[in-house]
Amino acid sequence: MADKSEKQDMAWRAIGGLLGLITAWSAKKVIGFAWEKSTGKKPPADSESPDISLGEAIGYAVVMGVGMQVAQIVVARSARKRYDAWKSLKGAAKDATT
Repeated sequence: MADKSEKQDMAWRAIGGLLGLITAWSAKKVIGFAWEKSTGKKPPADSESPDISLGEAIGYAVVMGVGMQVAQIVVARSARKRYDAWKSLKGAAKDATT
């Protein structure tokens, strides 16, 4: 039978996975919008297409890679802080009642 810490770890994994999906989708939309506004072109859909210059394909890959990673780090760290704070409050409240 799983103990309490294993259940909490599974809860965090589920929360983290869901946040990861939401963050990736949101970051892709925001970065794509910013790319379109700053360059005046839609983001390259196929970086291997000969219609897209090598510089544009590499630039978009760099911007997307860095942007996605920064978004993932910020969201994951913030969520972990909040989850740990909630967990400690829940533990303190339980200790106070016993």
